[in-house]
Amino acid sequence: MPVELVTYVVQNLVAEPGALEVRAEHDDRGVRIDIRCAEGDAGRVIGRGGRVINSLRTLARAAADGRQRVEVNLIE
Repeated sequence: MPVELVTYVVQNLVAEPGALEVRAEHDDRGVRIDIRCAEGDAGRVIGRGGRVINSLRTLARAAADGRQRVEVNLIE
């Protein structure tokens, strides 16, 4: 569920949704969500002072409902 939420939000943030790639890796500790986007869209995903990426992390953790650990990373 957190992966779908992050994908939906990021698709609506970026200018080039076709270049967006969101991958999730599950392990015994939780889920790691990696976001790759076009170079020009990285600033939109990060936001001023990191506000957008931090909000994405908060949303993903809330969607997991405390059942698993969630980590969200922007891969450049």
